[in-house]
Amino acid sequence: MERLIDLYKSWAGAEPSGIERIAGAGSNREYYRLSSADGLSVIGVIGTSRDENHAFISLCRHFTGRQLPVPSVLAVSSDELRYLQTDLGSVSLFDALAGGRAAGGRYTLHERELLVRTIRELPNIQIRGARGLDFSQCYPQPEFDMDSVLFDLNYFKYCFLKATELDFHELKLEADFRLFAKDLTSEPADSFLYRDFQARNVMLDVSGNPYFIDFQGGRRGPYYYDLASFLWQASARYPHKLRRELVREYYEALKNYTEVPSVRHFVKRLSMFVLFRTLQVLGAYGFRGYFEQKRHFIESIPPAIQNLRELLELDCFPYSYMTDMLRRLTELPQFARIEQPVQTRSDGYRTATVNVYDAHPHDGPATFSKYDGKGPLVVRVFSFSYHKGIPEDESGNGGGYVFDCRSTHNPGRYEPYKKLTGLDEPVIRFLEDDGEILTFLESVYRLADAHVRRYMQRGFTNLMFSFGCTGGQHRSVYSAQHLAEYIHREYGIEVHVCHREQGITQVFDRRR
Repeated sequence: MERLIDLYKSWAGAEPSGIERIAGAGSNREYYRLSSADGLSVIGVIGTSRDENHAFISLCRHFTGRQLPVPSVLAVSSDELRYLQTDLGSVSLFDALAGGRAAGGRYTLHERELLVRTIRELPNIQIRGARGLDFSQCYPQPEFDMDSVLFDLNYFKYCFLKATELDFHELKLEADFRLFAKDLTSEPADSFLYRDFQARNVMLDVSGNPYFIDFQGGRRGPYYYDLASFLWQASARYPHKLRRELVREYYEALKNYTEVPSVRHFVKRLSMFVLFRTLQVLGAYGFRGYFEQKRHFIESIPPAIQNLRELLELDCFPYSYMTDMLRRLTELPQFARIEQPVQTRSDGYRTATVNVYDAHPHDGPATFSKYDGKGPLVVRVFSFSYHKGIPEDESGNGGGYVFDCRSTHNPGRYEPYKKLTGLDEPVIRFLEDDGEILTFLESVYRLADAHVRRYMQRGFTNLMFSFGCTGGQHRSVYSAQHLAEYIHREYGIEVHVCHREQGITQVFDRRR
């Protein structure tokens, strides 16, 4: 401790006026908040491993240079066993989510927003953080490979599985472990694998913006690992519905940094890493809980077993002996399902008497429609006469919105407008001065906005709107033309408009 104070003195020019010990989680490192007389504070760290500290310091300096949301290293001792970093405050994402976690996963909209911010920031450090990074500085190894996978799988076997005294055939299990490890490392990866990405390692500033800490175990590896690590953390109790939303948020954010695989491939790979991460954390819980008798880790075992149980119910993993053994593991008496009573939030927010997020166990990891990820979206807008039938949908999707304009004032009833259409200035002036069509379209625009945004988000390719009136000449033409122009103006996507009864078509090209 004295040497940490000496480091502070050499950096600040004076001794700290206050020293506060900060509790650590699973790390053996010691953390202190050192305050100056004017109230400014920094975090002092005392580590037991020079190599581990060196990895953090090197990574932190690189990430700071990339302007990523991480603390800055302020001073380092000559032996690298002590260093100072900026103080990111006392509120972690884990703390901010305490109410929803204590209520069994009933998170408020504000808590969900914090999760969305965090998960959308993750690709930033994974992809941008990897650019120009010297992975040889990583500790204890520079890359996620078969050896590291097999190490973690055997960690699970020796620290958790054997402690349960479940009978299993070690050679058959080892064969499946090797096949599993080969599949997990089959894709080339050029991103930064955080490795310990969890809510405890995310700090929040006063505006709720996330900052990342404790990434010293990172290395080059696949980005699926961190997503699985975060969303399937046993103690977080994220509901299936919320997980699906957050996976989708991550997938969309990832597109901003790199070329992404198809949704089908992404989900398949993610499921494999969820299984791997579940076995890995069970190994850690076994060692920290069964052997070191740390209560937090013992309490995390039942929800981790439940995660494993739900994964196995998907029946989608090609490792027959390993999955059979894991099913028998989840059926052991000590891991029997225990019905949890309805929990209330400690922060005073009310909760429903049933879990509104509850889903069928077969939901498992997030899945998507086979139509996802094709893109880009093309919108087709029609005007038509009801006397000649609703336009057919040639995309194969079965149609879209059909709006009946016949409730609005019809200019076709008046002689001056009988030979004009909804594209002509006199008809436009008539409809807009009357105002009924404008009120009608306000509701249409709100529906269209929600639908177009979601279809763009999902990567769908076709959306159809049709407007009908008596003759397909005035009101429907005006409405179709204005919706087409509105969608193109707001979203810049390709829009086709067809005034069927007038024989008029127009294409608004996609903006590049």
